[in-house]
Amino acid sequence: MELTLLPLLVFGTTVHAQDEAAMAARSLVSMGDVTRLQHVLAKARRGEEVVVAVIGGSITGGAMASTEENRWGNLVAKWWRDTFPQATIKFVNAGIGATGSNLGAGRASLELLPHHPDLVVAEFGVNDGNTEESAETLEGLTRQVLKQPNQPAMMLLFTMAQGGTNAQEWHGKVGGHYGLPMVSFRDALWPEIEAGRMRWEDVEADMVHPNDRGHAYCAAFVNLVLAEVLAKLPADADLAPIPPVPPPLISDAYEFTSFGNAERLQPTTNQGWSIVEMWPFGKTWEATEVGSVLEFDVTGTTVAVAFWRIKGDMGWVQAQVDDTEPVMLEGWFDQDWGGYSNYQVIARNLAPGQHRLRLELLEGKAPESTGHRFDLQVVMTAGRGGGQ
Repeated sequence: MELTLLPLLVFGTTVHAQDEAAMAARSLVSMGDVTRLQHVLAKARRGEEVVVAVIGGSITGGAMASTEENRWGNLVAKWWRDTFPQATIKFVNAGIGATGSNLGAGRASLELLPHHPDLVVAEFGVNDGNTEESAETLEGLTRQVLKQPNQPAMMLLFTMAQGGTNAQEWHGKVGGHYGLPMVSFRDALWPEIEAGRMRWEDVEADMVHPNDRGHAYCAAFVNLVLAEVLAKLPADADLAPIPPVPPPLISDAYEFTSFGNAERLQPTTNQGWSIVEMWPFGKTWEATEVGSVLEFDVTGTTVAVAFWRIKGDMGWVQAQVDDTEPVMLEGWFDQDWGGYSNYQVIARNLAPGQHRLRLELLEGKAPESTGHRFDLQVVMTAGRGGGQ
């Protein structure tokens, strides 16, 4: 299926109409299987409530958009409201800065799926690496969404970092396997930048975050797919049944996740750690004294943590699951732009059943650090037997 509805996407620019048509055509990676989208659109056509949700990193969270209304997710929700004024359109933004699909797969059962979305658009093309590991975590998120009782639709949006890089190659394998409609901000705009017909700063506010015009393009490429499917939407009686979710492409490990902060997960041992409040996951375990120990009993075949990294008084922690190889975690970060939640796998391919995770604050630290503080934000598991 090719996009045939190609309106001008941006107004008041020097981009010619034929160039915008070419960009719109390039934006379509795949229409995939539109059956789920058809059912959601039919629901809106009937005037029912539709929940539109987006999940991703800071781009989805709205970084560098001048107003909330100019974020790409809000603009997608606006399309639904403008197109179906008879329906109630609810919008959920589950974007959190500096998070990838690994944390997205863990957060989904807490911050996305309880809203019962009818459509989920995922954007992790910048924060994820272009690797099989990232494809596996995206696959887990995808399977969680598609297996919801209300059979929601899901789309992928691929943004880009400076230089035109993203995780599209590996993410596209997942999208293709599950028949997800996919659109690419990168494919649409990077050729224009390379050819000199567009400057990076025309659509980007920094190295990764779109400006208002970039957000508008992201939304427009998603909305073009929605408009195309709507234009050919059958009568309700002629809608095809939704096909079953296929077997995993890589694994179903991240279909089954747990995600525990200091409010949801209690340690079996706590020597020297206190609880503080911290963005973006709430209650966090914090230690400053060397030798402080935390231990947890966890269940799953993969055990991971998220911890805070920032340029400051940060130290090192040694993390270990059972008798597997220890992993050193460093809270120090040498950049000045702020801090972020770092996801780190501690052990994987574990036997089913319960395991012991141990963390100890070490004597060592980065030479530039002024202290040993460490903030453990989340303990996450994946694999059958470890889900919520």
